[in-house]
Amino acid sequence: MSAGQHTERLIGESPAFLEVLDFTSQVAPLSKPVLIVGERGTGKELIAARLHYLSTRWDQEYLKMNCAAISETLLETELFGHEAGAFTGAQKLHRGRFERADKGTLFLDELAATSPLVQEKLLRIIEYGEYERVGGSKTLLTDVRLIAATNEDLPSLARRGTFREDLLDRLAFDVITIPPLRSRPEDIHILAEHFAVTMAIDLGREYFPGFTPAARKVLRSYHWPGNIRELKNVVERSVYKTQELDSPVDLISLDPFDSPFRPTGPNETLSVSTSSDSTDQTTTVVPPVPSVSDFPIDLRQSVQDYEVGLIKNALASNQFNQKKTAEALGVTYHQLRGYLKKYDLLGNT
Repeated sequence: MSAGQHTERLIGESPAFLEVLDFTSQVAPLSKPVLIVGERGTGKELIAARLHYLSTRWDQEYLKMNCAAISETLLETELFGHEAGAFTGAQKLHRGRFERADKGTLFLDELAATSPLVQEKLLRIIEYGEYERVGGSKTLLTDVRLIAATNEDLPSLARRGTFREDLLDRLAFDVITIPPLRSRPEDIHILAEHFAVTMAIDLGREYFPGFTPAARKVLRSYHWPGNIRELKNVVERSVYKTQELDSPVDLISLDPFDSPFRPTGPNETLSVSTSSDSTDQTTTVVPPVPSVSDFPIDLRQSVQDYEVGLIKNALASNQFNQKKTAEALGVTYHQLRGYLKKYDLLGNT
């Protein structure tokens, strides 16, 4: 079986994850718009597909579009279509996603990236089912169940005037918020095993021998800012780098950029810590300072998240040896213990 033949599916048994699945099943039969909110890599597209295939439209078209992947002008024609001659290069009529998804479902990812013009047209479709192709004057009708997703806080964007409040009201008939992987610790090993077995198959190996206790601890304790997508990449990379096919995976390759020779940008600080094996060096990159466009922020929460991320990375990089972790962070052992107690991290070490 090749890599392309593996089908992505929703996997997990944590209470937070099962609650999302139940909520999804409850709202799926309706033809109302649904907004899916979650950090990058949490599986928003899989939840959208579940909404469609559990609905009464399951046998109709299911189309997807990432609104951040193309320019504003092209996005408008891709969604609503254009008439022949509407602009230079438009030599023939183009049917947009809303036209092609009639009677079915359209999933729009990265909705916050849409322009005010596109948002206005989306509002009209949701309210009346009406739109015109770009360059056209004929009003067309469509019956599409709209599912949208974002990793942005749309209510905050609406308050700032960068997202239409009336569109948000129409879209948010109900909102499915997907928990980040760090809030689903029970699912980390289940997902890791699944990705590891799949990678072993792709590599032509007869079986996957599992993870060592030390590797499991690293997987469980890392904070996974990239969520399930990051976990998948880390596990697959770690499996293929393990050359002893009959031995459990022991080394978890968290950062593919990990190198003592890695260049740093103007807003980054690179610290290198050396483990007991002098040839095994681990780098930790401090996140850049927020830019002007990132403000306003919660200063205390941002500082706490920053410190927790640094400490967890340092612990994982030093195999959870607190003395070595303290040295890597430039603090005393007792200061590190104070941080661990402050952020309730003692149970993870």
